[in-house]
Amino acid sequence: MHLGILAVVRFADLTFGALMWHLFTFDSAWLRPSGSKPEELVLFFDGGCGLCNALVDFAIQEDRQGRLTFAPLQGKLAGRKLAPDQIKGLESIVLLRDGVVLDRSDAVLELCGQLGGIWRLAGIFRMVPKPVRDAGYALVARNRYRWFGRKQTCRIPTPRERARFVD
Repeated sequence: MHLGILAVVRFADLTFGALMWHLFTFDSAWLRPSGSKPEELVLFFDGGCGLCNALVDFAIQEDRQGRLTFAPLQGKLAGRKLAPDQIKGLESIVLLRDGVVLDRSDAVLELCGQLGGIWRLAGIFRMVPKPVRDAGYALVARNRYRWFGRKQTCRIPTPRERARFVD
């Protein structure tokens, strides 16, 4: 059968197809989340942003070990744990990991590392200088309401998700 496939399809096409097949059947357990499980891992997000709400939905789905908790930047926990300038503009997601505050592209890359699986491979972007990564992040942040919409209210968690949300 393989010889028949090779006769019909060029070898390069077959290799690309095999790589795509492996990519889309990737089991997230193959790459565990980076580092040990943190004591505190909170993702602060803009509750009125469509992109941020989609990111939270994505993180809930991909965080199979339940490492993350979530809190809106407009909430009380953000007021206690974050500096006023990190909350004021609502222009960044913020990740709090064991007392260390990460924002912009650093927060996204750390989030990907904490999710594990194929998302951990996003860590390769740490090789890109931070000012360049943050410039790309700023471009998306400036246009996020136009591209992804604005919500009138913060995301309301389902009863199953409620324990992972803090105000």
